[in-house]
Amino acid sequence: METRCTWVGDDPLYIAYHDEEWGAPVHDDRALFEFLILEGAQAGLSWSTILKKRDNYRAAFDNFDPATVAAYSADKLAALLADPGIVRNRLKVGSAVQNAQAFLRVQAEFGSFDVYIWSFVNGRPLQNARRSLAEIPAATELSRAISKDLKKRGFNFVGPTIVYAFMQAVGLVNDHTVDCFRYAALADG
Repeated sequence: METRCTWVGDDPLYIAYHDEEWGAPVHDDRALFEFLILEGAQAGLSWSTILKKRDNYRAAFDNFDPATVAAYSADKLAALLADPGIVRNRLKVGSAVQNAQAFLRVQAEFGSFDVYIWSFVNGRPLQNARRSLAEIPAATELSRAISKDLKKRGFNFVGPTIVYAFMQAVGLVNDHTVDCFRYAALADG
C-alpha cells in the first residue's frame, strides 16, 4: 500500500484527485481557468464539497471555456444561481464572469495564462520538503504577491490562501509530504 499525504483519507474521489491531479504541473489554459474558478468557489467550504460538484460545475460553466463564461448574460447568471449542482453564492458565481474577463485580458497580454502564471516560479515547480501537514502554510509570500497581481488585473476571489491552494493544485508548488509516493514522482518532474 502506497503512503499518501494524510489529508487524503479513504474517499475514492479524494484518492483519485490526489494520485492523478493534485500537484501535477498544469499548462493548459482551460484547466488553469477551471482550477482558478473552483478554488474561488471553495472559499469557506471543504474541497470535497467542490470535488463532488466538479462535473456539475463543468456542465454549468460550459466546460470552463473562459471566452464563453466572460460573455454570460444576466439570464445565464440567474440560471446558475438556481442550479443545485453548484455552490449558489451570488458573489462566487459573479466572480467567475469577472475572472473570465480578466483571464482573457491576461491571455491577450502574455499570449496565454500559462505563460503568465508560471512566470512567478520561473517555469519550474517550487519543490518543498514538508514532513507533515502541519508544516504546510495556508499562504506564502509568493501567494500574496500573485494574489496582489491578480487583483490588480481585475480578478476576484483570489486572496493569498485561495491562490496558494491554486498553486498546490496546478503544480506551481510541490506540497506533497516527503513520505507520500507522489512527492518523488513530482520532484523528478
